[in-house]
Amino acid sequence: MSRTANASVVIGGETIAPGESKSVDIPLAAMYTHTNVGLTVHVINGKRPGPCLLLTAAVHGDEINGVEIIRRILGIKELSKLRGTLMAIPVVNVHGFLNQSRYLPDGRDLNRCFPGSQKGSLAGRVAYTLANDILGHCTHCIDLHTGARHRTNLPQIRVDLSRDDTRDLAVAFGSPVILDAKLREGSLRQTAADKGIPLLLYEAGEALRFDEFSIRAGTRGVINVMRELGMLARKSRSKKVPEVAIADDSRWVRAPCSGVMRPLVRLGARVKKGTILAYIADPVGLTQMPVRAPAESIVIGLTHLPLIHEGEALFHLANYSKQIHQVADQVVNFHDTFGTPEDEEEPFFIGEDESLENE
Repeated sequence: MSRTANASVVIGGETIAPGESKSVDIPLAAMYTHTNVGLTVHVINGKRPGPCLLLTAAVHGDEINGVEIIRRILGIKELSKLRGTLMAIPVVNVHGFLNQSRYLPDGRDLNRCFPGSQKGSLAGRVAYTLANDILGHCTHCIDLHTGARHRTNLPQIRVDLSRDDTRDLAVAFGSPVILDAKLREGSLRQTAADKGIPLLLYEAGEALRFDEFSIRAGTRGVINVMRELGMLARKSRSKKVPEVAIADDSRWVRAPCSGVMRPLVRLGARVKKGTILAYIADPVGLTQMPVRAPAESIVIGLTHLPLIHEGEALFHLANYSKQIHQVADQVVNFHDTFGTPEDEEEPFFIGEDESLENE
C-alpha cells in the first residue's frame, strides 16, 4: 500500500520538510530599547498529509493559560505520528505578554485589529503578520483565551454554529459549555471566517493565573479535535468524553448598586429564577442589596473582585431549553474528569446559601 507524502511548509522564509519540526521567528516591531521582538511559530510537519491546525494563545497578552496548553500539546509523544501539520504560537501578543497587559503598547486590543495593515498601528501590523503570513496556510484554528483580570470563566467554546463543520469540532472538543457566539468585527475569528477557516475559541480561567482545571480541559480538548480531524489516531479505549451542552443564549447580571460584594454561588452552579447570587453592601455593612438570577441557568463566568461599581458585570449565566439539571450534571461530571485533588477540597457545584435567603 503506497503512502502519499506530505508537502513542505514555508513560514517566515524557512522551509519545514515532511517529518521535520522547527521553530521560526517572524520579526515584529522592536522595543523602543532596540531589542528585537519576534513572533515565534512552532511548526510540526507530519510525514503524511492531513489538515493544518493552527493553535494561538495570548492574543491578549495577560491570558496565559493557553501558553501552558500549547506547551503540553507540543510535548505529547503522539506527534511523532502526526498526519498533516500543526502550527502553534504560544504568545501572539508578545509586547502585551512582556508587560503583563491585555493590550499592546499603543493601547489597542489586538483582537479588534484583524486583518490588520502592513502600514497601520502596531496592533494592526501584528494582526497583519498573523493573518497573512501564517493563517493563510491553515485549514483549522483553535484560539485559546481566558477571562479578564479578576474575572474567571468556566471552560467553554464560543463558536459560530451556523457552519456544520465548526459545530462538529466544537462538540468534539468536549467543553462542558458551547456558546453560539456572533462574530466580532476585527477579531481573529472574523478573519478566519472570511478565509473559510473553521475556528474554535476556547475560554477558560482567569488572566495572569494558571488554572490547572482549565489547562487540563483545554489540552484534552485540543487533542480531541486533532483526533476528530484525523491528525492523531483515535484511541480505542480512551476515557469517555463528558457530554456537552449547547446553550440557547447567555447574559451578564450587572450590579444594581455600588458597594462590597459577598458572592453566594460558585462557577458551575445551577441557579433558579430569583436565586440570590450575591449581596452588595456598604463597607460598614449597615445596608445590603441582593443580586438575583433573572432565570434558571448555569453560572459560566463571574468576577472575583468584591469592590463593585453600579453597572459592573458580576455573573455570566447560560440559559438552556433542555432540562437544566442534566446540564448541571454534565458540568459536575466534567469537573470529575479534569479536576485535581486540590479542586476536591471544596465542592465545585453549589446553589444559593439557603440560610441567607431571607436576609
